[in-house]
Amino acid sequence: MTRSFRPSVRTGISVSTLSLAISLTIGGAGIAAQAATPTLSEADFEASKTTYFQRCAGCHGTLRKGATGKSLEPKETMKLGQERLEKIIKFGTEGGMNNFDDIMTEDEIKKMATYIQMEPPVPPEMSLALMKERHKVFVDPKDYPTKPLHGRNWKNFFLVIERDVGKVAVIDGDKKEVVAHVPTGYAVHVLKAAEHHKNLKAKDAGRFWYTQGRDGKLTKIDLWQTPDKMKVAEVQIAYDARDVAVSGDGKYVVGGGYWPPHFVIADAHTMEPLKVVSARGVNVDGEYVNESRVAAIYDTPNHPSWLVSMKELGQMWQVDYSDIDNLKITKMDTAKFLHDGFYDPTGRYFQIAANASNQMVVVDTKTQKLTKLIDVDKLPHPGPGANWVDPKCGPVGGTTHLGVGKVTAWGNDPVGHKDQAWKICYEVETDGPGLFIRTHPKSDYYWADQTKHPEPEVQQSIQVISKETREIVKTLRLTDKPGYAAVHIEFNNDGTEVWTSVWNRSDSKEPNGEIIIFDAKTLEEKARVKGLFAPTGKFNVHNRVNHVT
Repeated sequence: MTRSFRPSVRTGISVSTLSLAISLTIGGAGIAAQAATPTLSEADFEASKTTYFQRCAGCHGTLRKGATGKSLEPKETMKLGQERLEKIIKFGTEGGMNNFDDIMTEDEIKKMATYIQMEPPVPPEMSLALMKERHKVFVDPKDYPTKPLHGRNWKNFFLVIERDVGKVAVIDGDKKEVVAHVPTGYAVHVLKAAEHHKNLKAKDAGRFWYTQGRDGKLTKIDLWQTPDKMKVAEVQIAYDARDVAVSGDGKYVVGGGYWPPHFVIADAHTMEPLKVVSARGVNVDGEYVNESRVAAIYDTPNHPSWLVSMKELGQMWQVDYSDIDNLKITKMDTAKFLHDGFYDPTGRYFQIAANASNQMVVVDTKTQKLTKLIDVDKLPHPGPGANWVDPKCGPVGGTTHLGVGKVTAWGNDPVGHKDQAWKICYEVETDGPGLFIRTHPKSDYYWADQTKHPEPEVQQSIQVISKETREIVKTLRLTDKPGYAAVHIEFNNDGTEVWTSVWNRSDSKEPNGEIIIFDAKTLEEKARVKGLFAPTGKFNVHNRVNHVT
């Protein structure tokens, strides 16, 4: 049977751009590679493909070759069989995979188990010319206001991802009010602003934010605008994407693609795409990788460069953007399956999880070399990370884990505490695996979520751990509603409040989540922000711009 690819005519936020791009044109009522293989109707294949992209591809890959999650190629999945696959999807695993019984129906689970036993469709490439066609300007830069138009304390705004409706909520951190719901790409993973840098005007730092949707849409948000005009420009740079960063001088923005595997440099002022750089290459094991996805991207605080993590290659690329026509890229061999990371307090060392390798990777942005591979427990995942001072080890960094209920802390001060640097300082057993850890220099605690645990009581709770005693001082259950989870932590600008998300993992088009705000000292609930759609990550303007971890 011959398969050809054509764009689908279906539209809507619930159907990803990737799914649209790889729709199949097939004669007959069903899809089958061979008579002996599992089959689905074309409609069921399309629906399962969309769900796979939205829920599964981030961990298992567009081509299902695996990374954070295991390979789901037919040669692997057919060994498990339909019944076993259905149970795994329904109940999750102890290795860090979520249960999906509160997200997908029995019928959807059954069809997904069949879908992942079939050959994965290969999506098309995306050219620079096509990206330029998909570049849109909603407010001309010449019409940008010269001062904020709303009279609010925008430096204490929170930008909150409303994942499943493809929006970012802008919330006034002082008044606890939703200012705007800004349309963005589907399932935004992260937002970035230009941080304080010697070449960036201080008054502008944090004004412009850039989002990267899973559907590849890069969106520019202007916090000085009135709510209806905050979305000022966008461009699609991939069909499946994850991260974004801004150059320290505020001149360029870069978006990283999962598919096609590349990163794209755009003009941060206009959002016009300028340059495409392929991520494909030979990994640290000497094997060519076609689906080499770009995971985390960060500006380097002390240099005119970005750190671009190549997930499957196991390399950190330091990309000098001082001359984008003649890019200088230093490729540092590290460990495979690079994911999320954060800087040490000096901004010199970048600490990133190679999660399926069970390692934290440390690279030196000054020497542009690998500093250390730290062996840790299963599937480290620090998210935006946390740095604090331990009474015995001095400055440390910390991570949660996707595969085990644990926080791991390691020394990260090679100057003042050389003997402790890049060694595990201590570990804290938590009730369940989680996604995010966060703290603030003024806080006595760091906070860890447990979103990856399948039991509701644990999944819906966040644990607060003392920096001084290393003990869990309080477990905060945010909700007891079926299908809801507690996820992500962010402090306000002065470190007096902690904002947490109550997230419903459904595709509801009605407000179905809220933010619960706690007093950072007493740990008592202080306020709630309602009217939100599946709120996940939260980004405080002051803290992110000033590199507060």
